[in-house]
Amino acid sequence: MKKLLALVMAAMMLLSVTAVLAEDASIKIAVIGPFTGPAANYGLACQYGAQVAADEINAQGGMQIELICVDDEHDPEKSVNAYTYAMDKGAQMIAGTTTTSPCLAVSAQAYEDRVFMLTPSASSDLVVADKDNMYQICFQDPQMGIIPADMIAEKKLGTKIAIIYNISDDYSTGIYEAFKAEAEKVGLEIVSVTTFTEGDTDYKTQVDKAMTAGADLVFLPIYYTPASMILRAAKDINYAPVFFGVDGMDGILALENFDASLAEGVILLTPFSAFDTDETVVNFVEKYTAVSDGVVPNQFGADAYDAVGALYQACVNAGITGDTAAEDACELLIDQFSTMEYTGLTGTMQWDETGAVNKLPAAYVIQDGAYVPLDK
Repeated sequence: MKKLLALVMAAMMLLSVTAVLAEDASIKIAVIGPFTGPAANYGLACQYGAQVAADEINAQGGMQIELICVDDEHDPEKSVNAYTYAMDKGAQMIAGTTTTSPCLAVSAQAYEDRVFMLTPSASSDLVVADKDNMYQICFQDPQMGIIPADMIAEKKLGTKIAIIYNISDDYSTGIYEAFKAEAEKVGLEIVSVTTFTEGDTDYKTQVDKAMTAGADLVFLPIYYTPASMILRAAKDINYAPVFFGVDGMDGILALENFDASLAEGVILLTPFSAFDTDETVVNFVEKYTAVSDGVVPNQFGADAYDAVGALYQACVNAGITGDTAAEDACELLIDQFSTMEYTGLTGTMQWDETGAVNKLPAAYVIQDGAYVPLDK
């Protein structure tokens, strides 16, 4: 009986150890972004989207995912600290960072450490420059400048163009420079260019200059918080041009205390619309709103969902497990992403040798508080 009891106890201990090892063997993905502060809507969207993806994958059984979510407050120095914290917690790869300036800082450190990064939304081409371990799910800034300029010219959306951009932000500046260069190529007349800096709250001067110059289209390569104030300033002086924004404006309808009527007729480029009736999108929206306490997803959430899904597919393909060292996982993921094709919520994606993604954007116009395809 003593021998039998000893055998049973040994078996139980082995099962317990096995269970612990299995639990510890989850693939650990760090999600780094601003969960508090003025850019929190972007970071929280990425957190929620990543959570939906992880929940779906974990529900399938097999290899599990553990998310390590760390707030960087949209601050480069704090983002590097968040990265260090995540790595100390065992992160093997990064789904982040959310915004461009922090990503520039973190990706430099991750390159030295040989940690793979796939950002859902840091869109500057500088993020991936000269780093073989840095990839993007989102469009690059030059694409968000070139495509609108071509579209405005082709569809004759405006004849006199004003631009208002954030001179203190890499994202906004990069898109502005690409748009300006492409506008000159396709013959668009730019009649007004004005700037602002992070934290500004008064946009009367910029809007007045656009109106005085006779601009019938205002291009806004900016995030939705300043965009909402620009729309308010235009309404106050009865100025009603076409407003054309890019992916950073996605989510403006969910901005707290924002009057959605101000965005009526706004055109923007985004790879995702929560108003799409496709079954995959409907299912995602349902799950996302459940984890976000009713917030409707924007393209940041969809891109983060795709980032986690693409990382998981690459891990499965490469045989990466929770026991794989981050440095080893990095080299295996580089091999995968250099050849892999992945289909997600935001399209079918492939990546070039620089880490930039190749997928198609879509243009939407805001009508009655919903996104409607521009061509409809």
